[in-house]
Amino acid sequence: MSGYFDIALIITSIALIVSVILQNKGVGLGSLAGGDSGTVFTARRGIEKTLFYITIGLSALFFILTLVTVILSK
Repeated sequence: MSGYFDIALIITSIALIVSVILQNKGVGLGSLAGGDSGTVFTARRGIEKTLFYITIGLSALFFILTLVTVILSK
């Protein structure tokens, strides 16, 4: 039973990583070295808003699966 939760945890973590990376579409490599990226905060619309809610849902699912995996391992 614990094996299924481990697999679900791995899949959820990969999906969470992908969703976070997709949100950083406007970040260039110049900001990595300390340069100003000139970001302007705007309202999320369309796919950005959906991706934002998917990321929140995946993080909640990741947290719940982590708790269940820890409880089952005891």
